[in-house]
Amino acid sequence: MPDIVSDEPQNAYGLFKTGCRFLDQRHPGQAVMYLERALRLAPEKTSIREALGRAYFALGQYGSAADAFFEVARRAPANDYAHYALGRALLEKGDVRGAQSVLRLAVAMAPANEEYRQALARCLAGQGDPKIGEVDVGGLDASGGGD
Repeated sequence: MPDIVSDEPQNAYGLFKTGCRFLDQRHPGQAVMYLERALRLAPEKTSIREALGRAYFALGQYGSAADAFFEVARRAPANDYAHYALGRALLEKGDVRGAQSVLRLAVAMAPANEEYRQALARCLAGQGDPKIGEVDVGGLDASGGGD
């Protein structure tokens, strides 16, 4: 385990940054611990919710990821990444129809984003098939929007 934490952070920003470092180093379980604490201190921060959604997704906790991304999209409706990530989480949960609607919205918001377009195409191609291929977290590793 890398030495990410030298002094235990006590404020929301420090907890968020530590959680993001764990997430970047592919330790989503540890990231969740810090990000959940950060969210309790600053529940209005969509950046914390988004990072937490990414961590849940990496852990295969698609329901929790969808909840986190839904809340980001609700609080920041212009955040195309939140809609994309929500669609990916819904798709992994098996909610193909729900995924289609939010992925369509993400594509409409950022039509040049090839990753969004590919996710929608995979979703449409798998209509009626709740699980499409293996989980690809590549698109959820990138930093999305923010506060």
